[in-house]
Amino acid sequence: MQHFKEEIKINRRVLSVLVENQSGVLSKIAGLFSRRGYNIDSLSVGETENPKISRMTITIADDDYIIEQITKQLYKLIPVIKVIELKPDNAVYRELVLVKIKTTLETRASLIETTNIFRGKIIDVSKDTMTVELTGDSNKISAYIEMITPYGIVEFVRSGFAGLQRGNIKITD
Repeated sequence: MQHFKEEIKINRRVLSVLVENQSGVLSKIAGLFSRRGYNIDSLSVGETENPKISRMTITIADDDYIIEQITKQLYKLIPVIKVIELKPDNAVYRELVLVKIKTTLETRASLIETTNIFRGKIIDVSKDTMTVELTGDSNKISAYIEMITPYGIVEFVRSGFAGLQRGNIKITD
């Protein structure tokens, strides 16, 4: 009965997955998660320094057992080359957000000041809106969104996590 008393640790986990850069790989990975009933919180995919290989950064909220099962299932897929979990102490994570915000002559200066505090970059301005690019960790992005919500968000898009291990360690090592 000891195992029933064990606390199940569930938190955000980040997997870095190297895959062959070919068509259909994303649907195979997404299909695996769908068939097993695992929810993907965030997914970003892009080509690596080797154009034959892409890196997927997959964020999920699950316990150690499920992470182990997902990793084993990923290795069964032919286009998967390597899977590692990026631990917060040994990795850097970033997200990108593009957000279009309502502005008026009265609010524009304070919105620019807020954007500068968060080290955001204004990439488009119109008579009634301003579009801002911001990168950072998830907490920074969420804090900025919270600060600008009273101005009126027209629309925004978040890229999802991208992450790498710290130092000179490569996922292929």
